[in-house]
Amino acid sequence: MLLGGIGAVLLAFGKFDYLGWVTRGHHVHPQVIPGQASHGQRALVKFFVVVMLLFLMQTLVGGAVAHFRADPVSFYGFQLEKIFPSNLLRIWHLQTAIFWIATAYVAAALFLGRSLRADEPRWLAPAIHVLFAAFVLVIGASLLGEWAGLSGWLGDWWFWFGNQGWEYLEIGRFWQYLMVVGLLGWFAMLWWLARPRTVANPEARPLARMFLYAALAIPMFYLPALFFGAKTNFTVVDTWRFWIIHLWVEGFFEFFATTVVALTFFQLGLTRRNTALRVIYLDAILYFGGGLIGTGHHWYFTGQSQINMAMSAMFSVLEVVPLTLLTLDAWDFVRTTRGDCDICDRSIAVPHKWTFYFLIAVGFWNFLGAGVFGFLINLPIISYYEVGTILTPNHGHAAMMGVFGMLAIALMVFVLRQTTDDTRWPGIEKYIKVGFWGTNIGLLLMVALSMFPGGVLQVWDVVQHGYWHARSLAYTGTDAARLIEWLRLPGDLVFIIFGAMPLAIAAIKAYIGVRATRRSYDPNVTL
Repeated sequence: MLLGGIGAVLLAFGKFDYLGWVTRGHHVHPQVIPGQASHGQRALVKFFVVVMLLFLMQTLVGGAVAHFRADPVSFYGFQLEKIFPSNLLRIWHLQTAIFWIATAYVAAALFLGRSLRADEPRWLAPAIHVLFAAFVLVIGASLLGEWAGLSGWLGDWWFWFGNQGWEYLEIGRFWQYLMVVGLLGWFAMLWWLARPRTVANPEARPLARMFLYAALAIPMFYLPALFFGAKTNFTVVDTWRFWIIHLWVEGFFEFFATTVVALTFFQLGLTRRNTALRVIYLDAILYFGGGLIGTGHHWYFTGQSQINMAMSAMFSVLEVVPLTLLTLDAWDFVRTTRGDCDICDRSIAVPHKWTFYFLIAVGFWNFLGAGVFGFLINLPIISYYEVGTILTPNHGHAAMMGVFGMLAIALMVFVLRQTTDDTRWPGIEKYIKVGFWGTNIGLLLMVALSMFPGGVLQVWDVVQHGYWHARSLAYTGTDAARLIEWLRLPGDLVFIIFGAMPLAIAAIKAYIGVRATRRSYDPNVTL
């Protein structure tokens, strides 16, 4: 199945003249010019300040969680667990990741939707302010509610306003409803902006249509997260929970991300419409062909039949196939930022070098984190011994941050460049450059020094002594296990200091620059 799928992709890659994002034999002339963003597009920059502050919070909380694994007794002599219990920090580490990545996608989609129009509706900027306030409310209140729920301050209201208790879906049910309403409001704004008849360039209308289909899937296919209550049977809950983890995140979000990248490349003049549409269709077939049935590879403990487990394992390996396509595109991304145009032989001047570099990182981590590390653990006979060991977060970190996180940062960098003029950009670019290397080197150190070797040793202990032993202090309290946990520290420090912090500074500087630029000719503006 896996070899056949990769062979089919390589065949298509050759048949359609290296089917990929960048169209060969094509003038590279951007259709959107940096520094010429509209009022509504500039209003979106504040979303990315929140994105990067949440990202920074996630990294700091993640460092604390990793410390508790290495030294469960104290946090460098301070009893941090009395204020922030380790299970609360784990919840915040995951929830902030979901929030900052989703918020980046939402803001970037509105930016791209506006770029398709020649005019800007008067309601756009005020609506963006309202949406921003709604996102801040839901994010802030839900994180505080999880703290209050775990602390026992909410009584019987814990499920609605606190912590539901299910990984990935810890957010209280009330905040979930508000989030769905907010996402539907976001889609309504996007539809009004990018509905085909309002798109200025007729050639872009089929892309706009696919863009809207993919955007609608985000709120609609999140609804199964509401299909269970506080007392629903475990099998039912876990079925819908992995619908969200696998299909919503790894399927529909992947599809949405594909359409966003396709539309971005089209607007930058890097690809023709039909090439972009072919890649969208191919990726949709590959993602959903392997993903729909492959969802079952998560359902090891929910009473699934043997045939279901076998089919799920077989189809889930197809998830590696579209990742192969991304790695084949990597060199085209590099080539696009340097060299000459294929037709006019003039120097290529695409002002989005770091956007492409982050997209290259997406390709690398997609293949390694989602492909290699994911394939390593998703077959039933392997996961029977492996599930719950460090190999699972090894895959999770490399795939979640390496794929969705790097793509979110790529979209942020694209928006920051488009909304920043040439005079201010060098002061922001230097922080983005440091952030690129800091995030990638830091993540690689985490995986290479700690999570992957730690996971392999823990699985070996499962085989030698049993699962109970590998999950108990009899193993996790050994000197070797603690040493591997401490080896996580160098990667964490690089990731936080040279990755998250510079990117947060870049977002803040861009926001300050946007406000200064706008107020220089309109002192009454609100951004």
